[in-house]
Amino acid sequence: MRLNRQLQFLVLVTITACLVSRFSNAANAASATEARITRVNGHVQLLRPMMAARRASVNDIVDEDTILRTGSSSRAELTFSDATVVRLAANTAFSFKNGTHDLNLTEGAVLIQSPKGSNGATIHAGAVASSIAGTTSMLEYHPGVCKFLVLEGNGRLYRPGHLGDSVLVGPGQLVMGNPNAAVSDPVDFDIARFVKTSRFIVGLPPLRSEKLVAAESQKQQQEKSKKTLIDTNLVIFGGGTRVSVLGQAQTNVAGRITGAKPHSMPEATGAAQQ
Repeated sequence: MRLNRQLQFLVLVTITACLVSRFSNAANAASATEARITRVNGHVQLLRPMMAARRASVNDIVDEDTILRTGSSSRAELTFSDATVVRLAANTAFSFKNGTHDLNLTEGAVLIQSPKGSNGATIHAGAVASSIAGTTSMLEYHPGVCKFLVLEGNGRLYRPGHLGDSVLVGPGQLVMGNPNAAVSDPVDFDIARFVKTSRFIVGLPPLRSEKLVAAESQKQQQEKSKKTLIDTNLVIFGGGTRVSVLGQAQTNVAGRITGAKPHSMPEATGAAQQ
């Protein structure tokens, strides 16, 4: 009799453990397709299909196909279940499917910090896309204009459907141009300048990758001291692919970047001024 009771107890424990495991996995599967809003500055809206737009708040859960839109002088931050962080600049429209596997930037600029050990992320913007894993990068997109830069780690910018039209972008490198044209080669930019001026960084809590970004910036400073990396008087302000030559009129980036020396380094402020 005592043996039967012990067997019944073991069976009950086993069934309970299986149920807990099953329910736990189901919960994790559901959360993997959602994101939580962790920061809101200014006017930020949630736009869901067949529903009226409403104002976003911290701790709101954002599900698939919901568009997160920031207004003028506004910012937002999303955190996914795998600790991937997406920060939105002003005047940006962003959505996603399948968690971080299919991010979509309709217009504007986002900074994405994909932690080491995560499954990575793919973000689409018009005719281009970028794949990142264990990387901190920024993608800016407007009709006819695209800018992709990497602060730490490596990312790939490519045009889906165009075999071989892709480029690997390393830390301290950026690619910009027309998203409907062939992807251009990367050029160097000043990481320290970006971190100092970008609204993705200034006034916000440090990213988990802050030390990794600082290490890459330090490498650039060492290259400068060895004269293997040279500062230029070119500044790329946020909002497009135009380069400002300090003290001179603006010039189009295509000829300027193409003709630049491989180790010359313009300053990129990204979405710093937004």
